[in-house]
Amino acid sequence: MVIRLARFNLKLLLPVGLLLTLLGCQMSQLTQSKQPATLRVHIETNPFPPDQCEQILVVRSSPIAVNVEKKPFLNESHVAEAKVVDTDEGFVVSVRFNDQGKWLLEQYTTANSKRRLAIRSQFRQTTNVFDRWLAAPRIARGITNGILTFTPDADRDEAGTIVEGWNNVAGVKNAPKSKEKTVNLSLPK
Repeated sequence: MVIRLARFNLKLLLPVGLLLTLLGCQMSQLTQSKQPATLRVHIETNPFPPDQCEQILVVRSSPIAVNVEKKPFLNESHVAEAKVVDTDEGFVVSVRFNDQGKWLLEQYTTANSKRRLAIRSQFRQTTNVFDRWLAAPRIARGITNGILTFTPDADRDEAGTIVEGWNNVAGVKNAPKSKEKTVNLSLPK
């Protein structure tokens, strides 16, 4: 009896290859939508001692030099939920922290009034990986509600990707895309 293994393998190889290709494309789309993103919030500090701090540049269009502690006091494990919120001036990113993060945010912002928070994220968009300082807002007063809101040095798509990544790490299921509008209630100077 003669068995034609080569012909059989070629006929089987084509459908198996197509099936694997289709499954691979679907898996890459699934894993891309579940990409994590990092969040690191550092506090501004004096430039000494140099082994505990570093000077960074924030905002790509007009860089601001800020000395920050090397070790962040908040990270993505403290995130309860993040969202992009539309405002009259564009959009902001709003991060609500869990109980531990809320406590840390309150402690650091109350003790460091008039200093800056430096916010950094590493995220993936399509095939590119970005590691960027997103913002350095000045602390006006202690943040006691556990919600940090800032305007990121990112476009709307990047901000959405970053927020989705933080929510993926936090385990937020189908975080709502906020369509709410906020109004700037700044007092006249």
